[in-house]
Amino acid sequence: MTEAGDLADAAASPDPRVGLRAAVALRRLADALEVLQVDNARRQGWSWQEIADALDVTRQAVHKKHASRAVTPVQETGAQ
Repeated sequence: MTEAGDLADAAASPDPRVGLRAAVALRRLADALEVLQVDNARRQGWSWQEIADALDVTRQAVHKKHASRAVTPVQETGAQ
């Protein structure tokens, strides 16, 4: 079984200890995915408002949470 499948099974466990550990793991995974995709969006030139709209939060909330990380924009490379 895959790790994602194991995590889904654990989240549905009748054992609260197993289910709560799965909830923590899912929260950490979601947080890591958000960081990855916010950085990706910033590299592609998305505004804080566009990111906020996609995450269904305010611009201020997303900026406060993510602005401290430096992200280098993607540079277009042309044929020379």
